Amino acid sequence: MAGGPERRRYAEDLRWRDGIGTSGRIAECDRPLFFMYTIPMKKEAQHTTLYRQYRPQTFAEVRGQPQVTDTLGKSIKNNKIAHAYLFSGGRGTGKTSVARILARELGVSDKDLIEIDAASNRGIDDIRLLREGVYAMPFESKYKFYIIDEAHMLTKEAWNAFLKTLEEPPAHAIFVLATTDRDRVPETIQSRCEVYAFKQPTRTMIAEHVADIAKKEGYSLERSAAELVALLAEGSFRDALSILQKVLAVSDDKKIDVAEVELVSGAPRGELVRQLLSAIAKKDSSAALKSIQKAVSENMDARTLTKLLIHRMRVVLLLRFAPDLASVLSQELTEADSALAKELSKEAGVNSDTLRALLEAYSRMAYSAVPHLPLELALIDICAAK
Repeated sequence: MAGGPERRRYAEDLRWRDGIGTSGRIAECDRPLFFMYTIPMKKEAQHTTLYRQYRPQTFAEVRGQPQVTDTLGKSIKNNKIAHAYLFSGGRGTGKTSVARILARELGVSDKDLIEIDAASNRGIDDIRLLREGVYAMPFESKYKFYIIDEAHMLTKEAWNAFLKTLEEPPAHAIFVLATTDRDRVPETIQSRCEVYAFKQPTRTMIAEHVADIAKKEGYSLERSAAELVALLAEGSFRDALSILQKVLAVSDDKKIDVAEVELVSGAPRGELVRQLLSAIAKKDSSAALKSIQKAVSENMDARTLTKLLIHRMRVVLLLRFAPDLASVLSQELTEADSALAKELSKEAGVNSDTLRALLEAYSRMAYSAVPHLPLELALIDICAAK
């Protein structure tokens, strides 16, 4: 392959394929029209993280996204492949995993799968390199498959440069744009893609997933422990498995209870949460504020504490107004938490206003100069109310 634009595009394509960007070295030889491109070799790292080890490999293994996987599976079967897709959804919901599965189902080899992190390759020069490389033919597959992660991080100039390529790509190119913030992706880009919205998985779904992975690793996980991991994960399968991995690393007997999850994750201890709930029910502001001060002194996260209070208070209200759900709700709690919830469900002082005040406190914590202050104010208001 002689020098010139075609050789240069070949080299740029190699850089994108190997995740090197523009860091590849170009050494000019004595002959003026011949260039030798030296590509640094990367040693393959051994990844042992659970979320990599148990990443879904087929559409059937993807949890909670049938509106995406079923549609993509049928489109492949009917040979109705789009040239560009936009996957939007929260972190850890499976966007990149589904993109890789889509590439695999289309027969794309590793050499023709190019993943680009738009958070660090977000400028117009990066997109120009992509535009030059996209016209080179695939190495050994029918398609060249581009996954652009965190696509919303691209600059305005980069989007403008990318628009024409996305509108009229070569027949062998397929793009998947993955984003956690669809509103930041220009409408002109969205209109040229098939858009798929990834739903946030339910806490029950994450708890079941965590329990399944723990079992595969040879551990037994209490239901209440799995529920706590799911609660702390905030709708992310990846975050849930990261928490689980830390818990498995410190377990001695392969039987994991909620206390071990609390210890590893830094979540407030169950006893402290129960003390706060009892103080709220009795409208004892002094006891409630002392419990918060204890949590602060033990360096507990105020948002996590409030989230646990909201979760427990929700169960209390459901037990009062829908007692038939008791058997289902008890599976989410330890025996001590379940017994307290049943007791508090009979207290008239605990009502929807109580839960609403906690929700408002939680939403304000992100902007508070003192993280636990919104919770303190909420508890004062709750205890002062008649």
